Amino acid sequence: MGRGVKVAVIGGVFAVMVGGAGYGAYNVVSALDGDGGSSGAKSGPPSADEVAETSEKFFAAWEKGDATTAASYTDNASIAGTLLTAYGEEAHISGVEITPGRATGTSVPFTVKAKVSYEGTTKPFGYESRLTVVRGETSGRALVDWTPSVVHPGLKDGDTLVTEESATPQIQAVGRDGSTVLTKEKYPSLGPVLATLRERYGSEAGGTPGVELAVRHTSTQAPDTPLLTLTEGKPGKLRTTLSASVQAAAEKAVKRYGESSVVAVKPSTGEVLAVANNRADGFNAAFQGRVAPGSTMKIITAAMLIDNGVTSMNGPAPCPDTATWQSQTFKNLTNMKPNPGATLANTFLRSCNTGFIKLIDEKPLTDASLTQEAEERFGLGQDNWQTGIVSFDGRVPASGGPDRAANAIGQGQVQMNPLNMASVTATAVTGEFRQPYLVPFDLDDRKPTTAKGLPQGTASQLRQMMRLTATQGTAVEAMSGLHGDIGAKTGSAEVDGQAVSNSWFTAFRDDVAAAAMTEEGGHGGDAAGPIVADVLRVGG
Repeated sequence: MGRGVKVAVIGGVFAVMVGGAGYGAYNVVSALDGDGGSSGAKSGPPSADEVAETSEKFFAAWEKGDATTAASYTDNASIAGTLLTAYGEEAHISGVEITPGRATGTSVPFTVKAKVSYEGTTKPFGYESRLTVVRGETSGRALVDWTPSVVHPGLKDGDTLVTEESATPQIQAVGRDGSTVLTKEKYPSLGPVLATLRERYGSEAGGTPGVELAVRHTSTQAPDTPLLTLTEGKPGKLRTTLSASVQAAAEKAVKRYGESSVVAVKPSTGEVLAVANNRADGFNAAFQGRVAPGSTMKIITAAMLIDNGVTSMNGPAPCPDTATWQSQTFKNLTNMKPNPGATLANTFLRSCNTGFIKLIDEKPLTDASLTQEAEERFGLGQDNWQTGIVSFDGRVPASGGPDRAANAIGQGQVQMNPLNMASVTATAVTGEFRQPYLVPFDLDDRKPTTAKGLPQGTASQLRQMMRLTATQGTAVEAMSGLHGDIGAKTGSAEVDGQAVSNSWFTAFRDDVAAAAMTEEGGHGGDAAGPIVADVLRVGG
């Protein structure tokens, strides 16, 4: 949608309009709001009669297009008035008919039927929403508890509705085969991804713009969210790296657990094969999440130990019950038996925390060694990945004190997302860092991030330790039934305020690497593991 058009937003046109109309107009709304309070004000939850009366008056004013009166029946008249004004003037919505449903306590569901008219074109527009009636804190009046979602469920704070010619043409995103069309209806997780691709590449894809009713996310600068197309433009064709079959498997896999995300990449090229999220907030945590990755981080830590000559796959990495680093004591998972004679491979496949922590003070390691390994070998943490959409490329800060130890096992100050960990696994598989990407680099002359990658001896040991983890270690159950060259690493990350840890899992099968995270999913193999296995089962 055109960004040059001025729309009514919070604190904008409506506030000016009220001020221009005179102080008396403001006092009318203010008095209706009951800002001054009253010694005889009612208290307690609104009664059923009050809920019915308030919602009916609010609906009646809204249907008439009387934004000021409708807003006066809410507990935030100025902000409500702004959005309700934009509803008619900027979104060009008229002929509003509201049908309330049966109230549940103070909550009233309702259906809206209206029409959108713009430059001679009119189309019907309908949806369902809900409001809640509350008691005014100072006035004691029964008022609509104002939230933008009352006007439309797709609206959040700072958003508004506009109807106009779109700033960017629609796109027809296709998969890596060049023919399979990727839509948010068939692949729901791709909704925000496709919106961003349209915002960035709609003009380059060769289409022509149409006219749309859309949600404008003024507070976040996110792409507009189309709600209704009045005049069709011509979509431009945009080829992506996504595999329709892998994406379908990823969509289905994340439905296993709420608040889950997964990414699959092709290690030999860096192409992203799938990105899927199952989140209530719609956030693309798969690409943009910033949370501790737990023991999946041990892939990088093991590489650091090998590259710096501290130990090797078959070298010593004793696994005691506890390990203390600068006054902080670290433990292993419950029921893990100590193994004073463990090798790095054994400590890795069992995911022994103490075995890694006991080695981080060995020379020549410093507070910056893990950071250097992550940045120089795995291409992480420099805020320069060019995937084609917004993404976060990990954070592994140089840390002293207890965080040096915590970072080594994926806690402390380390932050990752499934995209990052899928890339880490891809680098371990091939020995080379290939920056993940979703659309071709030559589409807009982006330059991929580069890194040294791993010495082949280090990569060979990492692959073998991940193979052992998948066939003899903590990932056995999740990876069972998968054939070919397979390897994995489990992880669970403790988060302050959560009773259950986040579940992490990353793995490879032949030329596909995938990683998943499930908030409060427990151990890596419990939730994230089955998600990754389902994706790998389909292959590339």
